[in-house]
Amino acid sequence: MSIVGERVSQAYPTELLSNLTLRELRSKYKRSVLGWTWSIANPLMTIAVYTVVFATFIDIPPPVGDPSGMHIYGFFLVCGLLPWTLLAQGLTGAVSSLTANEGLIKKVYFPRSVLTTATVLSWLASHLIEVGVLLVALLLFGNMVLPWAVPLLLVTLLLSGFILGLGLLLAPANVYFRDIEHFTGIFLNLWFWLTPIIYPASLLEHRQVGGIELTTLLELNPMFHFVEAYRSLLYDLAWPSLTTWLAMVAAAGMAVVVGALAFRRLEPRLAEEL
Repeated sequence: MSIVGERVSQAYPTELLSNLTLRELRSKYKRSVLGWTWSIANPLMTIAVYTVVFATFIDIPPPVGDPSGMHIYGFFLVCGLLPWTLLAQGLTGAVSSLTANEGLIKKVYFPRSVLTTATVLSWLASHLIEVGVLLVALLLFGNMVLPWAVPLLLVTLLLSGFILGLGLLLAPANVYFRDIEHFTGIFLNLWFWLTPIIYPASLLEHRQVGGIELTTLLELNPMFHFVEAYRSLLYDLAWPSLTTWLAMVAAAGMAVVVGALAFRRLEPRLAEEL
């Protein structure tokens, strides 16, 4: 067994998780001149593009923050875009976390779920940097978001749990059926447009599909609640509703339980299938 294999096999899960998370973080911008600056530049560029297209050309009016009074489309957009970016990047990385570490899995035994968890945690670290930039920007424009940082962290942890649960479900399934990785990208594109990120949910009021209000269908979308929570705390400077909190807790809890059970069932044959 190699020295690396010995270290992996002897490491406690917490230590192993920490080491793998750091490895994921270092590999994100390896041999990049700007390095971690990209974690700031990428979202800023995305915000700029969406703001120009949807606020200038298509002219989507942002709602007025209540009670903050903020009325800036760029901030309305980024408050919804950041949680979505965490979902998209975290889930995409989680789905391929096992197949990307095929060599390590075949060499030595360790809890395979650590690989998926480390991937999600690495994207969570990047997300927290982006949120920090947003908090500074909001403060500069007069939104006193500091008192809302703690509840925002709680929402972020719930969102991370939701992503981890989905990752634990799909990562081992991707080992057995490699098409899942490609279907995930397609599904995320569809899911993005079904979530009110670039447009306010109020635009869907009084609109129906098959006799059902679109706003009622939105309640079934877990990301709708996470996006609304981010906007309530950062854009409106208000507590999310009790319904939103319950929906987020339910989504995160159900995803983690189902994902953990599925992973435990599929884990024994992962090395053979790889």
